[in-house]
Amino acid sequence: MNFNTPKISKIIDYWIDEDIGHGDLTNFAITNNIGNAYWIAKEEGIFCGVEIIKEIFKKIDSKINFKFYISDGEKFFKNQKLLDLSGPSKSLLASERISLNIAMHLSGIATHTENLVSILKGTNINLADTRKTTPGLRIFEKYAFKCGGGVNHRMGLYDAAMIKENHIAWTDNLKNAVEKIRLNSPFTTHIIIEAEDINQAKEAIQSGADSILLDEINPDLLKEGIKELRNLSLKEDYQKSNKKLIIEVSGINPQDLRKYLIEGIDLISTSSSITKSNWIDFSMRYIN
Repeated sequence: MNFNTPKISKIIDYWIDEDIGHGDLTNFAITNNIGNAYWIAKEEGIFCGVEIIKEIFKKIDSKINFKFYISDGEKFFKNQKLLDLSGPSKSLLASERISLNIAMHLSGIATHTENLVSILKGTNINLADTRKTTPGLRIFEKYAFKCGGGVNHRMGLYDAAMIKENHIAWTDNLKNAVEKIRLNSPFTTHIIIEAEDINQAKEAIQSGADSILLDEINPDLLKEGIKELRNLSLKEDYQKSNKKLIIEVSGINPQDLRKYLIEGIDLISTSSSITKSNWIDFSMRYIN
């Protein structure tokens, strides 16, 4: 992923201004002009943030030299050295907290995601993220989710239409809702309909949805229900559109994920990687 873009540049500028402001007051105490340092992992996990961290270093001081021993999406272990740094001491100190914070946060997301993805191995089910992200950090958090082996759901309201419970409450019927979206959107628009039970999911298929999202449905009900939904999607009227129905399941406690390894599910979406993951602990050590 390219993190050298005007949009991301502005975000990183904000991070730097938020922390450094008009300058680090502690700099007056620094006597060493040039310093050397390295990062070490204090626990194991999946790394994320190499290119973002590079951009932070470049913006704070182009004289900062760095050498990474880890790649995004790669597993690391406790006490493993992650990168070496050298350059102006004041610049290394200025970059420390900003770069560590984003790396620890994103690596926590990647690690949490990888733990869940490992449960899905051997199935045809992908783990997808949601729009429950930190404002201003969505592009980074979703990238971290991918580094952990997940797949990205829609980035925002603009790249897929999802008719959720509250939309359904304010529309006359699903078929008309789908037709209105098709009429006013690009022909490539993907339409997802959230269903709270199998009957509502059947209505969604008959209304022309590209995907259905089965929310908070008991796994025992899903096993039989998904077979019915697949059979319905194979009928002539749906097949005329030349599309394969995508079945997504959500509202699952991560601890119950194994109960949902059900044939016929394409996606399991979760916000837990971003909303419930813990930061991974990294430390910058200075060499005298």
